[in-house]
Amino acid sequence: MNEILSLPKGHPVSIYSEEKELIQRLAQELQETDPEAEYQKFYNIFNQLHQIERRFERKENQLFPFLEKRGWNGPSQGMWSFHDNLREQFRLLRKKIESRDFPAIVQDSQYLISGIFRLLLTEEKVLFPNAMEILTEEDWKQVRKGEEEIGWMLPLEPAAFPEKKEEAYIHPAEDHTKRELSFSLENTSHYDEGYMTVDQVNLLLRTMPLDITYVDENDKVIFYNRGEERVFPRSAGIIGREVKFCHPPKSVGTVLKILEEFRKGTKNEAAFWINFKGRLIYIRYFAVRDKQKNYRGVIEMSQDITDIKNIEGEKRLLEWS
Repeated sequence: MNEILSLPKGHPVSIYSEEKELIQRLAQELQETDPEAEYQKFYNIFNQLHQIERRFERKENQLFPFLEKRGWNGPSQGMWSFHDNLREQFRLLRKKIESRDFPAIVQDSQYLISGIFRLLLTEEKVLFPNAMEILTEEDWKQVRKGEEEIGWMLPLEPAAFPEKKEEAYIHPAEDHTKRELSFSLENTSHYDEGYMTVDQVNLLLRTMPLDITYVDENDKVIFYNRGEERVFPRSAGIIGREVKFCHPPKSVGTVLKILEEFRKGTKNEAAFWINFKGRLIYIRYFAVRDKQKNYRGVIEMSQDITDIKNIEGEKRLLEWS
């Protein structure tokens, strides 16, 4: 008994122990209830007690097969027959309850409870102690896994076994674990950190709340993202066009000055903000360089920061309404 008490919650034998307490309580309530004076109450308790069938099914379909694999066939041969005898007693008693044969109900319910108590005693003294010696930890894990499909008598689902431990939080910047990928690499390209398909890249760039234009080292526009709400309209006609022809005459000189400084390596970033159609627009240029620090072009980014600029205080809760 002490061994059972020391088992972790959720262990199959620990669950059998919890069910035993429930069975004993229901059996006592059944004995103390007058089937004639409190017919419905008696019938309800009987139905609850009849849930012991799930206990029988778990033993027969999960516990006994594992014991057989370890060479102990006794429970499959002897205790299974005991289960069937109790099943027959439940069947006959139900018929007498439904026909309201009260003297027979009282008598047969005593026989049933006596048989259940003998079974519980055999489990406690013989079945479970021997099973705990015979079966390995891995066996018990597999027993419990199969029990999930059968169910229990308990009103609430038992604790997980083995216990699911919460993983300690690791900041993404400090997580260097090499994980087995859970997605296919078919049709993907490998980037510095991760893999994406062309479709995923397009979705990413289209969803970002930024206007992005990429000009290569030859001052030709080679890419822009097609967002839902671009600040400055773009069309496919600018691809391959010289960047100086993609800006209004009044700002071309500034753009060319930026490119010149980026190409020389004297600057890496330029930023502006303007009022445009009643919104505050933040425009930034970033020099693009490879690992050898060679100039590979420039990225222009534009963002509507009107709402961002108006942010004050904190917002820690999700408020969508």
